[in-house]
Amino acid sequence: MADPSSYRPSPGQIPDSPGVYKFRDEHRRVIYVGKAKNLRQRVANYFQDLANLHPRTRTMVTTAASVEWTVVSTEVEALQLEYTWIKEFDPRFNVKYRDDKSYPYLAVTLNEEFPRVQVMRGAKKKGVRYFGPYGHAWAIRETVDLMLRVFPVRTCSAGVFKNAARTGRPCLLGYIDKCSAPCVGRVTPEEHRELAEDFCDFMAGRTGTYIRRLEKDMMQAAEEMEYERAARLRDDAEALKRAMEKSAVVLADATDADLIAVAEDELEAALQIFHVRGGRVRGQRGWVTDKVEAVDTSGLVEHALQQLYGEERGDAVPKEVLVPALPEDTEAVSQWLADRRGSQVSLRIPQRGDKKDLMATVQRNAQQALGLHKTKRASDLTTRSRALEEIAEALGLDTAPLRIECYDISHLQGDDVVASMVVFEDGLARKSEYRRFQIKGFEGQDDVRSMHEVIGRRFKRYLQEKERTGEWDEPQEPAPGATGPVPGAAGPAAPGATGSTPGVTGPAPAPVLTAASPADEIEPREDDGRPKRFAYPPQLVVVDGGQPQVAAAKRALDELGIDDIAVCGLAKRLEEVWLPDDDDPVVLPRSSEGLYLLQRVRDEAHRFAITYQRAKRAKRIRSSPLDDVAGLGETRKQALIKHFGSVKKLRQATIEEICEVPGIGRRTAESVAAALASTAPAAPAVNTATGEIMEEDDGGAS
Repeated sequence: MADPSSYRPSPGQIPDSPGVYKFRDEHRRVIYVGKAKNLRQRVANYFQDLANLHPRTRTMVTTAASVEWTVVSTEVEALQLEYTWIKEFDPRFNVKYRDDKSYPYLAVTLNEEFPRVQVMRGAKKKGVRYFGPYGHAWAIRETVDLMLRVFPVRTCSAGVFKNAARTGRPCLLGYIDKCSAPCVGRVTPEEHRELAEDFCDFMAGRTGTYIRRLEKDMMQAAEEMEYERAARLRDDAEALKRAMEKSAVVLADATDADLIAVAEDELEAALQIFHVRGGRVRGQRGWVTDKVEAVDTSGLVEHALQQLYGEERGDAVPKEVLVPALPEDTEAVSQWLADRRGSQVSLRIPQRGDKKDLMATVQRNAQQALGLHKTKRASDLTTRSRALEEIAEALGLDTAPLRIECYDISHLQGDDVVASMVVFEDGLARKSEYRRFQIKGFEGQDDVRSMHEVIGRRFKRYLQEKERTGEWDEPQEPAPGATGPVPGAAGPAAPGATGSTPGVTGPAPAPVLTAASPADEIEPREDDGRPKRFAYPPQLVVVDGGQPQVAAAKRALDELGIDDIAVCGLAKRLEEVWLPDDDDPVVLPRSSEGLYLLQRVRDEAHRFAITYQRAKRAKRIRSSPLDDVAGLGETRKQALIKHFGSVKKLRQATIEEICEVPGIGRRTAESVAAALASTAPAAPAVNTATGEIMEEDDGGAS
């Protein structure tokens, strides 16, 4: 625990201008980002008597080892920079909302020549128009199915579209008039894009225009006694009305607004957002967060606005944003929203009428979401805590292993030998820190030797990272790292090694690449607070195997001078836990939560390793002698195979015959002939049922 007075800047150093400040820990990772109208007043508040600080703020300032700041011109710029840094550095003491599910959107890919209507999840893409989010994907498909009668926009994948264009036959939707079939030229690209834009206009809430137009055309067709066309137009109008009925009218004045409600307690907060377009609820989403900083409702709202609209532009930011409490600096936030929309945005608390009633509905949804989340998490947290405590007790550890790394070796009869490293923090998988290794030190099958190599490489990189960041007083004599506490689920685990890095202000040091850390072993990065690869030590290393594998892992750590990381192995046969230098295993009860957690960690490492090994094997099997010809791309390789029929026949061809292939010059033909001549033909395949030798007649690997 650091003393804030050790890095407190003098009052004269801090400007009294608007700006953004960052607190860093002793390993130079950014742990908190904040903004202020007056940097001097705000930063000084963190260095008062610890007894007067909120417990969460007290934890942050005692974890930090330095503070630095950046001056900006306006409060709006400070808001934007704060959002950018929170997204970039992912500070552990900042509130970060996480979606309680991956919500589907109705998307129109206006960035393509022939726009496509489809369901999309995940990050938004540039040039794609989004509507939603929706609670269920089937709700989107039902709406689209109704609207394709009127707006027959393409919905097929790129592969189906290309195949239809090649064969000249549209898909089923083209035959039943639910697609305008641009793939076969029934409409021009311009006409199809106009259909897609009309679809977007209808989804954006401009519904009355299209229904009135259909009804007018229907009446005109009836007057002209074109009764079949009139019936079709009547059905089209009814389809649009049914699509509209799926979202009830909640605001009579065709309002475009987002309503945000917050339900909170001392530890957590749940957020609900209703997206209202054209007076109808077009989408809903929910977020939950741990309150890792001292923040009130207005602060939660401000963080929500940053996350909700930080990547949005134009109409994606509505004219009205209704909230339960206004942010501290309402004027700056309103201006920031207006800049993103391109016009004025009203940010206010609804006081009466339909909007207040709808806000009450959103608030009830937030309360229910918080209650459901707490019910699920309470059981989950209890189980995980008990599992970690059981592991610590069984292995004789001083503290619960909050960070566990597990290693597994995978190969196929000694070929394509690989290893995996998976990471669990607080009993949960942390997939962003999974790593894969290729065994480089030797050829063949030797799981024990492979385990020794992988553990050595992983922790050598950890020691190099410590040396690079200056955590050692004498980097030429690596000393054992000291393991410290790792934080829980509220943020990323801190490195176990403890050092004494003085608090500094100003830019971070430049990256260093030492002779001990070649470019292929460790990737140099700016020391700017981002998580580094292999930078965090675990409290427990688990290897998939028994006593030999455990001994190899322990020997690798001893060779590096690391003696404060526990090692164990989990053998598959009887699910026994092996410890270094013990002749007898530790047997955990079958009902033990600790054993169940170790099994999940081991199985995840096995899954990750075998997936990588299979991918490498498949890549090797698909390889061809033509892959080694410099400058020969996939198109020309396919042209050669298509022309000759197989690699075997290509190998028998002369240089002049190879030159006959379009796009192949004499120099390339000579390179192809040389590559094939230097590669011995593969052994002939044998039909195991008949014993017949099968000729090589395909275009695959040889």
